[in-house]
Amino acid sequence: MDSGDAQKTTPNLSDYTSLTEPLKTIPGLPDYGWRVPLSYECNIKCKPFSKPRLNLIPQYVSLGVRYFGFWLKKKRQGRRPFIDHLNQTRHMPIYGCPIGGIGSGSIGRGYRGEFCRFQMVPGIYHYSTVDADQFIVCIRKNSETKYIKVLSCAGRRKKNRLKAWDWSFPPENGVYHALYPRAWSIFNIPELMVTLKCRQVSPVIPHDYVETTLPTAAFIWEIENNSSEDLDVSITFTFKNGQGTKEDRDGGVWSEGFRCDCDGDNEAKGVLIHQHFNGLKCSYGIAAKATEKVSVSVKNRFNPQQDGSDLWIPLKNNGHLDYDFITAPTPPTSKGEELASAVCANLQVMKNSRSHCEFSLCWDMPKVQFASKENVYTKRYCQKFSNQGSAAEICSYALKNYPKWEAKIEKWQKPILESNLLPTWYKSAIFNELYFISDGGTVWFDVTDSQHETVNKYGRFAYLEGQEYRMFNTYDVHHYSSFALLMLWPKLQLSLQYDFGDTITAEDSQVVTFLMSGERGIRKVANCVPHDIGDPEDEPWKRVNAYNIHPTHDWKDLNLKFVLQVYRDYSSLEDKKYLETMYPKCKVLMETSRKWDVDGDGIIDNSGYADQTFDAWKMKGASAYCGGLWLAALRMMVSMAEELDKQEDKADYQALLSRGAESFHKKLWNGKVNWLVLLLNMDSFFFFSSYIVNKLLNEIFPSENVKTTLLTIFDKNVMGFQKGYMGAINSTRPNGKMDPSSPQTEEFWVGITYALAATMIQEGLIEEGFHTASGAYHICWNVLGLHFQTPEAYTINQGYRSLAYMRPLAIWAIQWALEKFHPNMLAAVKMETDDTFQSSMCETLVSSMYDSRIENEETFPSFWSESKMDVEKELTEQKIWQ
Repeated sequence: MDSGDAQKTTPNLSDYTSLTEPLKTIPGLPDYGWRVPLSYECNIKCKPFSKPRLNLIPQYVSLGVRYFGFWLKKKRQGRRPFIDHLNQTRHMPIYGCPIGGIGSGSIGRGYRGEFCRFQMVPGIYHYSTVDADQFIVCIRKNSETKYIKVLSCAGRRKKNRLKAWDWSFPPENGVYHALYPRAWSIFNIPELMVTLKCRQVSPVIPHDYVETTLPTAAFIWEIENNSSEDLDVSITFTFKNGQGTKEDRDGGVWSEGFRCDCDGDNEAKGVLIHQHFNGLKCSYGIAAKATEKVSVSVKNRFNPQQDGSDLWIPLKNNGHLDYDFITAPTPPTSKGEELASAVCANLQVMKNSRSHCEFSLCWDMPKVQFASKENVYTKRYCQKFSNQGSAAEICSYALKNYPKWEAKIEKWQKPILESNLLPTWYKSAIFNELYFISDGGTVWFDVTDSQHETVNKYGRFAYLEGQEYRMFNTYDVHHYSSFALLMLWPKLQLSLQYDFGDTITAEDSQVVTFLMSGERGIRKVANCVPHDIGDPEDEPWKRVNAYNIHPTHDWKDLNLKFVLQVYRDYSSLEDKKYLETMYPKCKVLMETSRKWDVDGDGIIDNSGYADQTFDAWKMKGASAYCGGLWLAALRMMVSMAEELDKQEDKADYQALLSRGAESFHKKLWNGKVNWLVLLLNMDSFFFFSSYIVNKLLNEIFPSENVKTTLLTIFDKNVMGFQKGYMGAINSTRPNGKMDPSSPQTEEFWVGITYALAATMIQEGLIEEGFHTASGAYHICWNVLGLHFQTPEAYTINQGYRSLAYMRPLAIWAIQWALEKFHPNMLAAVKMETDDTFQSSMCETLVSSMYDSRIENEETFPSFWSESKMDVEKELTEQKIWQ
């Protein structure tokens, strides 16, 4: 197939509309992001991967038996396995933008107002929605309450609790908008001609290594009174101890009021809730800013297990909480009891005007341990605040400084949001996919004992492979997502690399059983890169390689990915000391990898089992994926040796590269494309071309071969399924049909799709690249209800695997390609557009988009047509909020 044929099949991006893209300008909200009415519901029932196809089951029976034994052993130890296949996270399409900085714990938010998905203990998630964590509005006129409701459309989870509260806010009167790290919720009250707008701000700021670590968020409520009468309005923030688990009732929890100077004559007034998680202290803080126009009242304690009338009735009668400010601590709870607190901001909003009040939330847990409790770690934010407890000060700091955070966030996002050459969906995806950087079980510790100055100065960083795949810094996956760190927090990328570098020559002789083969071996073999830095249910950094499905010491991609990242990081940051430190480690890894060339042709060979990141996909002999990585790593070693004046090394690597490149093309290039390695060709091109300039790429992968492969992949793996609106499937047969030979061959991997798109864009196939990436975003964020929990993989039958996964951060490789190779696309100024909503036009676009994807009912399930009808109904009925 020539490039002309492929170009004819490329869709016009202007015909593509995301179902959650803003179609109307709403004052105070960005024009781009993920926007839904509060009445939105994903009616598609997704299911996690549970078993392979029937014909594949025999090869996994032994794995299943050994895994079950492993699972039982962990259960007896009171711990969870690093992947818990017997208790997979269920599909809950409720999530919105999480709150908090990076590496200090996280709290999720639902788009309908929930506080959910708590992670206070590093890497350990609780998927609870807490009824008592709410905002409440009370509107009074002439000293009489006219309106009081909970500002959430999620309803109560426990029907016997908080029955006195009014949970009946009409969802059709609200809208939610997310553009990480900020989010907006609008509540319209037409009977009083009042609109409430809440702006949620977290301190996630690129190239900032202190403020970004803070465990806090600010909530700014704007009240717009469009009526002809003055109104008294109060917003009350309530919050409960714990994480929505049975441990919330362990007892020993107490609260106290506080007040802190904020800015000028203003002060922060609020409540602290003191408790313990995993044996260590954690204090929640809620606060509001008291100003000349805003009065603040608090309630230190109420019982969230009862009907809530002790808070609701005084609030309804008076429009505020008790004004008797009490700083004395409350008695600790007894076993079986829970504790909640509240803070209320009250203000007068004149007719035909608007005003605002400000709240903050923090969770101060300065010291943490992992499950083995062998070390105590201090969180990075203690560089700014005391490690003995600073919740009140953090709340006050957030109220004072959130305007500065927002200014920096807006400056960062502006070039992308204001470019008229970038697709609308991308302006949402590039920022909203970044949610995982804070909500990925992330830890960021303050350290002083590292031999590396960068680690001591900027801290030690780790994030999970996925919320369900509980391994820190899984290296083969981080390779894709590392672009996000390198572009936004490059010192964290270097810190992570130094940590891995320190493990290369180390050995851990603990004997483990590998679940796939049943073979026994040692935990960490010397002179190779570990799979991961450890499991939070054990002791990360001290015991690496939590992954035990396969032995990974001879995985063919791990060592090479380290080499590639070293050179990429150096070429981007020009840190010569980093290169000098890493070069000897790279040499060790290349010597280990060289032994995998079993036939001496200059290309390493796969071993006949799943010995790389596609760990359910067997490869044997020379492969485009691992062979391409090997050649790319050799070329990087040539460049590093030249940079460091290692002439003998340079000559050695250059000779091996020349021999390997000749063998690669002879074995793996047939003049067109080897159909069985379509995706894997793409993967090696991505790894190589994303790191170096095209001139060097052409030395190994001629440009015409790269483009031919990319266009073939686009035609078969992308356009061959749902007209390209599903992303890139991992593998196809020679006839273009789905390849069912492995559970992973028939999956669509979000991060791989983004990586493919980045490679296409770098190679000048811009429309193909954006269309490819849009499919993955569309399926996860618009169709399957996987927003803010982007999985590793999805399938055509509504399946998914590993919710909230690291690899989708590879979307930042697209941004890397744009900035390095197409900077004009970011410099373009946004053009004025007509913001008038045209219902018929939108419905036509949606119908066209869905109709074009239904090829035949046998291949694609009925949820496509059902989803189409749901979306059309939503857009028609709720268009005012779109």
